[in-house]
Amino acid sequence: MGLNTTDLPFYLTGFPGMEKAHPWISIPLLVVYMSIILGNGILLFLIRDDHNLHEPMYYFLAMLATTDLGVTLTTMPTVLGVLWINHREIGHGACFSQAYFIHTLSIVESGVLLAMAYDRFIAIRNPLRYTSILTNTRVMKIGIGVLTRASLSIMPIIIRLHWFPYCRSHVLSHAFCLHQDVIKLACADIAFNRLYPVVVVFAMVLLDFLIIFFSYILILKTVMGIASGEARAKALNTCVSHICCILVFYITVVGLTFIHRFGKNAPHVVHITMSYVYFLFPPFMNPVIYSIKTKQIQSGILRLFSLSHSRA
Repeated sequence: MGLNTTDLPFYLTGFPGMEKAHPWISIPLLVVYMSIILGNGILLFLIRDDHNLHEPMYYFLAMLATTDLGVTLTTMPTVLGVLWINHREIGHGACFSQAYFIHTLSIVESGVLLAMAYDRFIAIRNPLRYTSILTNTRVMKIGIGVLTRASLSIMPIIIRLHWFPYCRSHVLSHAFCLHQDVIKLACADIAFNRLYPVVVVFAMVLLDFLIIFFSYILILKTVMGIASGEARAKALNTCVSHICCILVFYITVVGLTFIHRFGKNAPHVVHITMSYVYFLFPPFMNPVIYSIKTKQIQSGILRLFSLSHSRA
């Protein structure tokens, strides 16, 4: 075991071997970050401002947009700091806090997608009781439940990071702190920290996916029982946006998992790029999907722009 250098800060890493290109790499990343903030910000503004959007479906969409903004604002400062001014140092407290928020918000995203599936399930399976089942109070309780589940499930592994001595290299492999990155640097028994995320976190996200999958089988069964072709298409259309968001989220999760598990020989830059795709692609795509596929959001955006145009 080497010299205990626990008090030294960690060092973040951008794209190794491509340091000269960092300012150029930062341009597309900045454009994506700004697009995410703008897209999700507009969604939140519309849902708050437009009384036609004061429905459970849009409240859950607001939760998704808030989660996406949270992930973006958690990673953006350190990523741009590394790429713009080569600011690589990060204190232990700041690093562990960033890791906590990143991992918590990933589980929140999975939970919100599950809540949205429940919303579509009730809307299509039990339309007459939809508003009496999904009251504002119940929507709020579901939101609090999703947040509590995520924040409590991640806490045990992050708390333990504070106890570990760090006597190996202090260089992390990303421009933000991830739990799996930090524990590689610990000089301690990390068996619990290796096992817990696989058992608890992966099981949770997998369970969410399975419940969503089975709820859609039941939704499809109900829709196929609708006599009118037009009503059938209308019912399915309300689910399309949600299905697209589920695919975007879970495909990136599976992609990242595969790269980490089976891409041992892949260049390091592939791993880093895939982690950026994981954190940026869903927050970027979700507002786009809902803007394209949801007429109420479309008309809200048009109204917003025509209003700003008439003021100008």
